[in-house]
Amino acid sequence: MLEYKGYQVKHVMNITDVGHLTGDNLGDADLGEDRMEKSAKLQGKSAWDLASLYTEAFFKDSERLNILRPHVVCRATDHIADQIALVQKLEERGFTYRASDGIYFDTSRFSEYGVLAGQAREEKRAGARVEVNPDKRHPADFALWRFSPMKGAQRRQMEWESPWGTGFPGWHIECSAMSTKYLGQPFDIHCGGVDHIAIHHTNEIAQSEAAEGRKMTNFWLHGEFMAVGGRRMGKSEGNAYRVDDVIAKNFDPLAFRYLCLNTHYRTKLNFTWEAMEAAQTALDRLREHIRSYKDAGMEGKAGAVPSERREAFLDAINDDLNAPAALGVVWELIRSEGSPEDKLATLEDFDRVLGLKLAEIEAKPIEIPREVQQLIVQRELLRVQRAWKQADEIREAVQQMGYEIEDTAKGTRIKKYP
Repeated sequence: MLEYKGYQVKHVMNITDVGHLTGDNLGDADLGEDRMEKSAKLQGKSAWDLASLYTEAFFKDSERLNILRPHVVCRATDHIADQIALVQKLEERGFTYRASDGIYFDTSRFSEYGVLAGQAREEKRAGARVEVNPDKRHPADFALWRFSPMKGAQRRQMEWESPWGTGFPGWHIECSAMSTKYLGQPFDIHCGGVDHIAIHHTNEIAQSEAAEGRKMTNFWLHGEFMAVGGRRMGKSEGNAYRVDDVIAKNFDPLAFRYLCLNTHYRTKLNFTWEAMEAAQTALDRLREHIRSYKDAGMEGKAGAVPSERREAFLDAINDDLNAPAALGVVWELIRSEGSPEDKLATLEDFDRVLGLKLAEIEAKPIEIPREVQQLIVQRELLRVQRAWKQADEIREAVQQMGYEIEDTAKGTRIKKYP
């Protein structure tokens, strides 16, 4: 949408390929088991190989869904030095303290802590799901750098040397380090899921603004969860689906994209296979309209985008990315009067935002009966002989059979009457 409106965009996405403890995202003791290392052992892979495997799978599925690849893709493991430097800056400015298991951010030193979530620091409590760390001065304090707890054969696969000893970065620090490196501070827009508001994004703001002394980002866009059959999707629920599962049920991945466009990003999406059926049907209908416009516009005339249609589309996407309203504009256009050339041009223009690959749809090939083909060949011979009357009689005969002959500069074309 931003590029469609003419903005210069630099989109940065970080890949969290460093293993973190299962408690890191809870803001409590951070004493859980390392998720990356645990999963790697179960699959008989190294943590590094597992990170690469899932990164490649993520971008493969993103491509299937026609999601634009970010301009910068940065991996946490490639930016350990930047993360250490950021922790050092926070240390120099008096925002850290040392505990038995790592270097922590002291939230009492940051007066704006919790503003994003609308939750005061005093409301944070410890021990929600993991063991409480007695070394933490306050439940909201969070790890910036963690010490490796094991040595020898049981040592972590991912660990690095630092001024505080061998260890690995806390979960939150990578985002601040890389966003500042590639975008400066403040940058315009930070995206993420609603589950990150209370802990992860709150901690990002604290460490970034404490280190730089200025605002981190101007706007936050948080996407809601997708439920499956009314329940939150997850492995523990037994309802975790991937793009491969969509394809295995003979759905086009872009039908899932269409399904997502029908729900505002800040509204929960309920995924069901029945909803996928409806989305596939709607997408197929849209494609059929595109084919019909291309069939009807065989003379190659370029269409134009009516200003009122574009204004309606802009009104929708400018309203907090109201994709459902934008789809409504699409179907209003299809139902309206207008030339097929203009409708085609307008839909392809809108698709720069919608991303349904409408421009790639080809006109439907016309199946011409053999007897019609023979008449067309005969007519061409009569035209060469300048026998115009007989040629016109054949044209009329072909029309009676349900086909229209068009003589163009590029040759004779056939159009089937609807």
